[in-house]
Amino acid sequence: MSDTPVDNSKRTWLIASTCAGAVGAGFVATPFVSTFQPSERAKAAGAAVEVDISEIKPGEKLTVEWRGKPVWIIRRTPEQIEALKKVEGQLADPASERKAYPIPEYAKNGHRSIKPEFMVAVGICTHLGCSPGDKFQSGPQPSLPDDWQGGFLCACHGSTFDLAGRVFKNKPAPDNLEVPPHMYLSDSRLLIGEDKKA
Repeated sequence: MSDTPVDNSKRTWLIASTCAGAVGAGFVATPFVSTFQPSERAKAAGAAVEVDISEIKPGEKLTVEWRGKPVWIIRRTPEQIEALKKVEGQLADPASERKAYPIPEYAKNGHRSIKPEFMVAVGICTHLGCSPGDKFQSGPQPSLPDDWQGGFLCACHGSTFDLAGRVFKNKPAPDNLEVPPHMYLSDSRLLIGEDKKA
């Protein structure tokens, strides 16, 4: 039959076209599939942030961004940790019992953290959303009490916070600084935004 050679050539052409089409579809699909992965902007908006904390020296602060907010990581000195007890009577909510921000169970303590050495808090004043300034030095200073033990001052309206992010009494800020969910991946790696291992 004369159709047999034609059928074989059609079959070869069909196989070659299908293979070329599959390769082309693969090239087209790769950028399309990659659009389903979260962008850098999306990651910043809600994804957890991993931070290397190995270089933070005692008494220093590192600021990272999580969900568009500044998160402070402070490595407190032994003296700063001890000073937290001295100011408890001056604080509006020393035990973090107010419910404006849900506080993780592991931060319901006097130092409001997993490890006493490290403070992890969102650096936004709970009054009007300003970012308080560092006032780590203890002792008399302008706009601060003479027995200041170190902490933060929101210069906009005078709210003060201790080095655990707890607000002092009779200040405009209605609540302590927010403690974001976080967990330690190792002694030198901190994950902000998640606190449960999958």
